[in-house]
Amino acid sequence: MHVRLTRAAAGCLVAAWILAAANPPATVADLQRAFAHPPDDARIMVRWWWFGPAVVKSELERELRAMREGGIGGVEVQPVYPLTLDDPPRGLRNLPYLSDEFLDQLRFASAKAQELGLRMDLTLGSGWPYGGPHIPAALASARLRVERVAVDAKAAAVPVPKMQDGEKLIAAFLDASRLDIVDGGARVRDSAGEGRVVLFFISSRTHQMVKRAAVGAEGLVLDHYDRAATERHLKLVGDRLMQAFSQPPYAVFSDSLEAYGADWSGDLLAEFQRRRGYDLTPYLPALSSDTGGEAAAIRHDWGQTLTELANENYLTPIRQWAHEHGTRFRSQTYGTPPVNLASNDLVDLPEGEGSDWRRFTATRWAASASHLYERPVTSSETWTWLHSPVFRATPLDMKAEADRHFLEGVNQLMGHGWPYSPPEAGEPGWHFYAAAVFNDHNPWWLVMPDIALYLQRVSFLLRQGRPAADVALYLPTDDAYARFSLGHASVNDAMGALLGPTVIPQILDAGYSFDFIDDGAIARRGIPYPILILPGVERIPPATYRKIAEYLREGGTAIAARRAPSLAPGFKDAETGTLEVRALSRALFEQSARGKLVTDETRLGEALRAALAPEVSKAPEIGFVHRKLPFADLYFLANTSNHRVRSQAAFRVAGPNAAWWDPFTGKITRAGGASRVELDFAPYESRILVFSKEQAARAPDFPAPAAIDLSGTWQVTFADSPRPVTMPRLIPWTEVEGKRFFSGQATYEKTVAIDARLVRARRPLYLDFGEGTPVDAPQRQSGPGMRALLESPVRECAVVYVNGRRAGAVWHPPYEVEVTGLLHAGENRIRVVVANLAFNRMAQEPPPDYAALIARFGDRFQDQDMRNLQPLPAGILGPVRLIVR
Repeated sequence: MHVRLTRAAAGCLVAAWILAAANPPATVADLQRAFAHPPDDARIMVRWWWFGPAVVKSELERELRAMREGGIGGVEVQPVYPLTLDDPPRGLRNLPYLSDEFLDQLRFASAKAQELGLRMDLTLGSGWPYGGPHIPAALASARLRVERVAVDAKAAAVPVPKMQDGEKLIAAFLDASRLDIVDGGARVRDSAGEGRVVLFFISSRTHQMVKRAAVGAEGLVLDHYDRAATERHLKLVGDRLMQAFSQPPYAVFSDSLEAYGADWSGDLLAEFQRRRGYDLTPYLPALSSDTGGEAAAIRHDWGQTLTELANENYLTPIRQWAHEHGTRFRSQTYGTPPVNLASNDLVDLPEGEGSDWRRFTATRWAASASHLYERPVTSSETWTWLHSPVFRATPLDMKAEADRHFLEGVNQLMGHGWPYSPPEAGEPGWHFYAAAVFNDHNPWWLVMPDIALYLQRVSFLLRQGRPAADVALYLPTDDAYARFSLGHASVNDAMGALLGPTVIPQILDAGYSFDFIDDGAIARRGIPYPILILPGVERIPPATYRKIAEYLREGGTAIAARRAPSLAPGFKDAETGTLEVRALSRALFEQSARGKLVTDETRLGEALRAALAPEVSKAPEIGFVHRKLPFADLYFLANTSNHRVRSQAAFRVAGPNAAWWDPFTGKITRAGGASRVELDFAPYESRILVFSKEQAARAPDFPAPAAIDLSGTWQVTFADSPRPVTMPRLIPWTEVEGKRFFSGQATYEKTVAIDARLVRARRPLYLDFGEGTPVDAPQRQSGPGMRALLESPVRECAVVYVNGRRAGAVWHPPYEVEVTGLLHAGENRIRVVVANLAFNRMAQEPPPDYAALIARFGDRFQDQDMRNLQPLPAGILGPVRLIVR
């Protein structure tokens, strides 16, 4: 039975976690050894959806073992909606959430994961956000309801709208005048006139139900601003879940905050008065419409109060509870309620979401917080909506998105996700309604160990040393608060419009990496960056601005883009604060040599280059992340485009020697000059560049002789038929009779005669499958997902064997494997095992019929993009050549 820790013991445990993480490689040689065989804790993880949950121990164990064999390092268990009716004869039964039977399965999975060396995290609830049948209406997510009632010109009073259960009338207003409530009506003191309305402000509930809830977990979303609601959830759900663990899970998890419309709480007026120093009630009309500067100031104070309540009454008690139970708190700290960047200081493991590395995302938000608050690991929910619909995502899609997350500062991938699927579900098995599938029901699973090892190596390296960003991009949180409106209260949702489309590309294209920073981080950590950018900031707290002034006096550089700040945030004492803000703007951006105002944001890059030499001068398609170690400088570089990029890159931080560290093979070769390096990146290619005093082996440099064409006449054997098919020329196997809808593996074989002189030359030989084909970005059907805009010459991956020995896997550009040392003079047997997508099989079958499921459990999900599926080309498309690289 799991034992709850005292606060003191929990504090000691946290200190132990920090010390355990602080044991990095001490030399380049140590780092090279760890790079070749990275530690297991850098492996990717997957969100493990338990549908129903209708799970059994035999399948739980099978899937955990498959994960380990595929290079996956752990799971986050998330019970969600059912995909089957109870069918005991077939072994299908939905176990009610938190029931003894459910806990027994969870207990087994926890023990088996520990036995297999897999990490296990646990969502503290079913679906998201937190809530369920244990949350009464009084503790449920709340909102401020506004009813607009037209005034009859002859009426002396306007009837109060009907109150729903638990609602409470706060006040009524005609224009800006508060009305008395007498005998169930709002008294109108004078002739109202035509077209005027009375606004009734009512403390209400959102009535939001938990999204995608498991059987028995249905219910209201809790009030994130009410500590009693959080503590009730922790007691009735968290404590119950912990009964399944003899050893606590590695972390407990809070998914993205999606409490839609949650902008109120029962005691908000009292808390507002205590925190802001004035009564909000007379100013409630400011929340319902924009009536000028005063309204913006009041909305700001309301938004700031919501943030403070969420921090104190949701994040803080969960983290305390987690530590008392010997585990960590992992959180996607963005959304509604309106937490801010500094809120991530209240969690142990910040997590983000979103792959658009050239715009504002919650991913860089989380990574920035980790850098500022010295959290060594930042995770991200990766591959959500990847290349919809389900089973359409390719290994290259996985890499293309994962690289974007790395470029945003992530070093722990949480794959979204792995659907539990029993044998009774058939092929390709169960799937989540709006996500890619990353389990062994994919034919391409044969290269999953190769994919996972690449991701593991990069994740490991990006945990070494410390982040080395030059630029801090200030988030105008106070401007976001001022833009809040009823039903729309989210800091991060407002950031895209506030930052605009220009600032981030200007930073990146000028050759700099950056982090976000906000007022809370500046108050706590200062500004540990050479350059601070204020992007179109209108409101800034005087205390923050004074810190910035001190930062400039100590040698920092500040650039105000678009305009300099001109307002102090909030309503009370705003006039005095605004005078100070404007005086500081004049001092910093008119009188100080360390401050610069750039009104034209398209020239921000020029201003950055004038202030500090670029970190890396390179093509804009190439993204980079820089980590600084005591003995080396490490760069992750990735081509984010679907075309080859050739350019020379200049690095400001240079060492005596530059070396390429290949994250696919673990090999290390010399990169050339100490500060200037020639880049030649295939589409979506990525590499590691390390500057150090260590001398790497020189990369072979041979003139390339004519390639040997191997495209003609292959024998192809499909997994569903023992009889081989002869292909005189390579064609998609969807053109082979009877294989249009085939999903699975096919083996291509041929014998190749090799001249003895080629073998004796000891030159590096590669089996090359050609270049990919760029495609245009499709019109997005649904969801915010992405895809690689490149089709592979091998649809979708392959493992190559030469004379019975494994040469390597083909799943990303450049589409080649080294066969040096595997070939001999005379005849050689080449075998290529190719796998496509499960998608082709799905295209042959009708969409799932969920009518009976909906009749029994309600409509809890809607499959995305599942209409009119057509099979995709599959197999080796050619040409295939033997070349000297």
